[in-house]
Amino acid sequence: MTNQKTGKRKRMISIIFTFSLFLLPYLPAISQPKTEIFLPVRGFCIGAPNASGTDAFVKFIAEELAPRKVNTLILRVDYNYKFESHPELRDSSALSKADVKKLVDVCRKNRIRIIPQINLLGHQSWSTKVTNLLKVYPQFDETPGVKMPKKYVWPNDDGLYCKSYCPLHPEVHQIVFDVVDEICDAFETDAFHAGMDEVFYIGDDKCPRCSGRDKAELFAGEVNQIRNHLALKNRQLWIWGDRLIDGKTTGMGEWEASMNNTYRAIDLIAKDVMICDWHYERPDQTAVYFATKGLSVVTCPWRNPETAIRQTQDMFRYRASVTPEMKDRFQGMVQTIWTGAGQFMDEFYGRKTDAKEGGSSQVKTFKALFSAIEEQSK
Repeated sequence: MTNQKTGKRKRMISIIFTFSLFLLPYLPAISQPKTEIFLPVRGFCIGAPNASGTDAFVKFIAEELAPRKVNTLILRVDYNYKFESHPELRDSSALSKADVKKLVDVCRKNRIRIIPQINLLGHQSWSTKVTNLLKVYPQFDETPGVKMPKKYVWPNDDGLYCKSYCPLHPEVHQIVFDVVDEICDAFETDAFHAGMDEVFYIGDDKCPRCSGRDKAELFAGEVNQIRNHLALKNRQLWIWGDRLIDGKTTGMGEWEASMNNTYRAIDLIAKDVMICDWHYERPDQTAVYFATKGLSVVTCPWRNPETAIRQTQDMFRYRASVTPEMKDRFQGMVQTIWTGAGQFMDEFYGRKTDAKEGGSSQVKTFKALFSAIEEQSK
């Protein structure tokens, strides 16, 4: 009799277990907030604070980013850090290890992934001045014959927007990877953003190393070299996506896309590179293009609230309407702020206003974006 009861009990347990396995795919993931289920990346990208503004930015992270469920913070650091490997590259009032530790700690406490950025390849100058890398190591300049103007205007005869370093210079990566490794170690991060947007100078005809080379292969080679270096320490590469879009075919032109043939690099780069797909005036749906190429992508608005809301709705729609293989490539949204942390916080808290904003506003867009994410997650 006891054996019969035991047998019935075992059969009942087996039935219940089998039935529960059948139901499991249909049960809600109650252990995760809905925003995490629907958008893996809810990001914010901004210039890193200066040393004196670190504490105020730490407070902003805790009181404004965390409550909005931001889980990814891209900090444009460049040379705003007291590098020990190459102190000659430091900005004059750079962040110390202690400053960075405060940022790391507040992000860890609030479950925010922090990703530092240093502009690589392009953006090695701005306006009338070269930035730190080419200032200290002018031999890395892809176009040394192009001199910086006393007054910058666009367009100009040299086609100068920003300088680039030569990706084939035999010594450039020794320097670049030293600072990349150091900044990643300082921020205790598993990812690094290399910028790589708006690269107008690449494969210059007068460069003794790059002349005659395929520009797509040069761009892809640099992406993959950076990616492979980061992979040695299990770190992921993030880049802006504009150089991988055909500017002529799409009509997007030379800023949001490429007019110098680098776009073919999309088929040559590693598939684990994260693409930050920025469009600021129109909600262009190039995220679909990147995803169909096997690349993970986040959509990045700036200062147009209506565009940001539409892009957010599109991202939710993509994830809801595609195959499981495609869904995970649509990773989410990253709000970009193209000022430093101090200026943005002044605008955010109403201490100053941007006289040029008009109907647009990066503060309004920031608020609208995360409100839209919250609304779409209900």
